[in-house]
Amino acid sequence: MITLQNVNKAYKEFALKDLSFSVKKGFITGFIGPNGAGKTTTIKLMLNLLEADSGSIKVFGDDYSTQMNKIKQRIGFIYADHHLYGHMTIEKMKKVIATFYTNWDDQVFASYMERLELPWKRKINQLSKGMGTKLSIAIALSHHADLIILDEPTSGLDPISRREILNLLAEVIQDEEKAIFFSSHITSDLEQIADYITFIHDGKIVFSDSKETITDQHYLVRGANELLDKDIRTLFVQVRETSVGFEGLTNQAELVKRLMGEHVVMERASLEDIMVYTVGKP
Repeated sequence: MITLQNVNKAYKEFALKDLSFSVKKGFITGFIGPNGAGKTTTIKLMLNLLEADSGSIKVFGDDYSTQMNKIKQRIGFIYADHHLYGHMTIEKMKKVIATFYTNWDDQVFASYMERLELPWKRKINQLSKGMGTKLSIAIALSHHADLIILDEPTSGLDPISRREILNLLAEVIQDEEKAIFFSSHITSDLEQIADYITFIHDGKIVFSDSKETITDQHYLVRGANELLDKDIRTLFVQVRETSVGFEGLTNQAELVKRLMGEHVVMERASLEDIMVYTVGKP
C-alpha cells in the first residue's frame, strides 16, 4: 500500500534519515517510537503534507506528483485530536465532508453513527474526546478508504473506548484489500491487533518486521552480575545492573539460550520493554 525508500527530511535540529519500510495490504502495521522520534513527520510525508528532501514515497504504487487526487480519495486519516468545525453539528459537518469524496456512502456513515452511539444534533465542540475520535473514525471509514492512517487515535481515551476502537479496526482489516497504519505510544494496543511493527528512534528506523518475528527475537534476560563479561555484554541491547543481579534486553535470543540458558531466566519482551531498553534507561 505504501513504500518508503531512502526518505530524508531535515530540519534545523532534527532529521529523518534514510527511512525505508512498507505498509502491506491486508494487515495492520503499528508505528512506535518515543516522543520526538519522527512519527508525526513520517505520517505527514506519507500524506504529502510535507515534501521529502530526497528518496521516494509510493502509495498504491503511484506517486503524489502525478496522482495526488486519486491517492487521497483512497486514504482515511485520523488524528489524535480531530480538526473539525466545532460550531457545527455532526449532521452539518457530515454534509460538508461528504462533498470531498467521490465514494462517500451515507448509509455506511449512518451505520457507524448508530453503532458508536454518536448524536447527530450535537455540536462538535460539545463532544468528549472519545466521541471526537469515534467520529473521526466513522468519517474515515465512510468513503470506502483502502488505507487507514491513524496518529495516536487512542491517546487519552478510557479503556472501554480504546477497546471499542481496537475491535472496530480489527473488523475493518478482515477486508484483506485494506491496510491500517497505526501510530501509537500505547504499545499494549498494538500488541493486541498489529501484524507488523515499525520502530523509529531519532529519525531512523530501528526495525520493521512482523510482530511475531520481533517477539521471537527479543527477550528479557535476568541473572547474576558475574555472568557479564565483555563478550556476553555484546549480546545485549542494554543491561541494567543492581546489587542483586542484572536484567538485559537481547535481540539474539537463540544465542543467549545456547550460551547462558541454564544460568539465567528468560522471558519474551513486550513492545514497551523493547522500546524502553532500546532508547531509554530502564
